[in-house]
Amino acid sequence: MRVVQIIDSLELGGAERMAVNYANGLSKNIDFSGLIATRKEGGLINQIDSDVAYLFLQRKKSVDLNAVLRLRKYLVKNKIDIMHAHSSSFFIAVLVKLTLPRLKIFWHDHYGTRSQETKKENIFLVFLSTFFSSIFVVNLQLKEWNEKNLNCSNVIFIPNFTKSHNVSGSEQLTDLKGSEGKRIVFLANLKNPKNHLLILKAYAELKLFELDWSLHLIGRDYFDSYSEAIKDFINAYSLERYVYLYGEKGDIKNILSQASVGVLASTQEGFPVTLLEYALENVAVVSTNVGYCSLLIENENDGLLFDPFSELEVKNQLKKIIEDESLRNTLVEKFKTKVLQHYSEEAVIEKLILAYKKSK
Repeated sequence: MRVVQIIDSLELGGAERMAVNYANGLSKNIDFSGLIATRKEGGLINQIDSDVAYLFLQRKKSVDLNAVLRLRKYLVKNKIDIMHAHSSSFFIAVLVKLTLPRLKIFWHDHYGTRSQETKKENIFLVFLSTFFSSIFVVNLQLKEWNEKNLNCSNVIFIPNFTKSHNVSGSEQLTDLKGSEGKRIVFLANLKNPKNHLLILKAYAELKLFELDWSLHLIGRDYFDSYSEAIKDFINAYSLERYVYLYGEKGDIKNILSQASVGVLASTQEGFPVTLLEYALENVAVVSTNVGYCSLLIENENDGLLFDPFSELEVKNQLKKIIEDESLRNTLVEKFKTKVLQHYSEEAVIEKLILAYKKSK
């Protein structure tokens, strides 16, 4: 079996991380595993294993014939059977399939918000889905949406997985500010629907800074109205010495090793890899209940869940986890055990390979 993962960029996002994880995991289990970034590289390039055949297409526009020809050359040279296209990269995958009909496209839908959208809003995807052999989805809401709206009957839920990555020696390690044992980390790019202001309001209203707890926002800053609202809130409540923005970082394992509590507050999610990363690094989790989150986490057992539209719920859950160190330790132990048992690389890669084979 010879498979290539295709993704538009290698920036530090969930779909991008999974494309790299799949390429790395498959490289140990099949004849050939490749990874192609079509438009842009990024911080994840340093996490690609040496035995993964990597190509950067340098695609300049939607219909870039030179990029299609470079992709075709790569596929023919490496005798690729399967193109595993993540998110919006399905378009170039279909273009090259028109020149190589024997290739199979497995499209991977990571976009949790799509389950709230109409068929008309995704009309281009609906049309091109005729060319897909199978569709992979990251939660059950997306499975239902894809089965109902797309022209591909074989829709399969494949859970995400993660593993710890060590940064290269040349990369700067991030030192979190604040007091040890009292750091809350929020790992998410500064954009909708990540809902940062909900956590900021809860932090301020609970006056967690008076208990010496600090809040650390890790993720890309797009310097737009969303991030301006965050910065304005921090300034308005004089939280500059307690709430810190670090931007996009590659040393996530190192960062999480310095945190005690991890939060996620999205109003829409697919299957957030962030929660798995929290689990592996022994961070107690307070999470939104949308997408796959409420299936991944059992409330009060291995994490605390809240409705992302309820300021009261998030305050109650944050207060509970901050005040009870014993609870934090219990949640950490149970969630890590669950993730290692059910969302390990070995288990998910085995399921992925079986899905490839069933479609052949």
